[in-house]
Amino acid sequence: MKFGPVALADAEGAVLAHSLRHSGGVIKKGRMLSAADLTLLSAAGITEVTVARRDPGDVAEDDAARRIAALIAAECDATTLSAPFTGRVNLYADQPGLVEIDEARVNTLNRIDEAITLATLGQYARAHPRQMLATVKIIPYAAPEAAVVEAETLLAAGPVVRLRPFATAGASLILTRVPGMADRVIEKGTKAVRDRLQALGIALVDEKIVPHETARIAAAMQGAGGQMILLLTGSATSDRADMGPAALVASGGKLLRFGMPVDPGNLLFVGELQGRNVIGLPGCARSPKLNGADWVLERLAAGIDVGDAQIAAMGVGGLLKEIPSRPTPRAGGEAAPRRPVIATILLAAGSSRRMQGRDKLLEPVSGEALLRRLAQQSLASGADQTMVVLRDEDPLREDALRGLDVTLCRNRQAAEGMGTSIAAAIRALGVGIDGALILMADMPEVTAADLDRLIAAFDPAEGRAIVRATTAVGEAGHPVLFGRRFFEPLAALEGDTGAREVLREHAEFVVDVALPGERAVIDLDTQDAWDAWRRKA
Repeated sequence: MKFGPVALADAEGAVLAHSLRHSGGVIKKGRMLSAADLTLLSAAGITEVTVARRDPGDVAEDDAARRIAALIAAECDATTLSAPFTGRVNLYADQPGLVEIDEARVNTLNRIDEAITLATLGQYARAHPRQMLATVKIIPYAAPEAAVVEAETLLAAGPVVRLRPFATAGASLILTRVPGMADRVIEKGTKAVRDRLQALGIALVDEKIVPHETARIAAAMQGAGGQMILLLTGSATSDRADMGPAALVASGGKLLRFGMPVDPGNLLFVGELQGRNVIGLPGCARSPKLNGADWVLERLAAGIDVGDAQIAAMGVGGLLKEIPSRPTPRAGGEAAPRRPVIATILLAAGSSRRMQGRDKLLEPVSGEALLRRLAQQSLASGADQTMVVLRDEDPLREDALRGLDVTLCRNRQAAEGMGTSIAAAIRALGVGIDGALILMADMPEVTAADLDRLIAAFDPAEGRAIVRATTAVGEAGHPVLFGRRFFEPLAALEGDTGAREVLREHAEFVVDVALPGERAVIDLDTQDAWDAWRRKA
């Protein structure tokens, strides 16, 4: 890849390396410069720009990231990939589980070429649904084809990132009582353990409270019904010959490890009884704060063996009391960014009054009504919900949507203009929606992949809280994705102004995503426009 300053006249088709201001706004870095861009920059008195140009054999950043990430995802079940944006593709969890990383191969991949990077969560990190597990980032604007192929060869040899779902047949909890022990201590411990198990999706099969005596504990272990047996004693276990480990041996089980190099959680033991895992919980398990027992329970719930060697290897990073930011079972939370929850708002309440008696949204495209086609594109995208705004009574358009998993929003003020439809839909969205992707229903060329590119660009934490589609040469168009922070002004829209004022007032949050050709501005309002579009198609 060639990188450096060039004369403005020679910059068409190159990628702008640094954002530049002109009289009409900003041309942001990463944009492929068009003739129109050069005209604007020239008018601003700019004669030289810093750009990047691909060499023969280079792979564009988005294509390289997509190829590498696709192979990682192919070996990692229960995950979702984002569309590529600025050379980045993210891998998200679809369900709870534990992340398992082939650290050696991740390190090997990151040594192939400085252009290619893979970052992951830590080994055995606990993942929540929608949480980011890994991200592929191409650092410059392109990567050498030979390096991408080498990365693909490495990844084809097997998984480098795995999500191990939590799954177990259930657990038994045994608690011991010492003389003078208050009921509230028993209750506190029981609740903390129950909450831990519930967070892992583990059913609590039975609970027993017995005196703190070896024989009584051993009998309780033999009678336990769960595939996992948890023991929380009223007095701390201080030696492998103490009552908890001794009871395990007396019941016919085997002690695998006493103590662990994790603090809090040192006084934990693990064993095996008739094919079932036995965990002697440390006293700190009465607190919801993170401790070594959480690491053991998570791994066992994910089907990962935990024995002497595995516990001995937990010392690095095991000083948990020094990590106040780690989420706890009580506090919840996530240790990594999550995939945003996006709703598509398909605006389909217009009157088609310029169509000479025909309904533009029922015009056939590829053998089906345009409205149905666009709803299907939304459903095929990464959007979590598709809401279609219709007039108060519109049986023909409603019939075109029959059988699709869409939510209908009736706008009784549709005749007053597009703004009322946007407002009605925003007010109807649930509280868990992070962003609204507003799509006009008369745009026949917009695809699911286009919607995914907009969703991938959405990142309020990075200042990308509004994502707007443009043509290939940068002309602003639709769809537009608005973050939740803009729902209040959107919900107050009136008349036919649309969201232009919101875009104008918050231009600093807008990031443009170029769609192929002119599909971001092709909306067919008249029969002549339909005829011309069909001839061209």
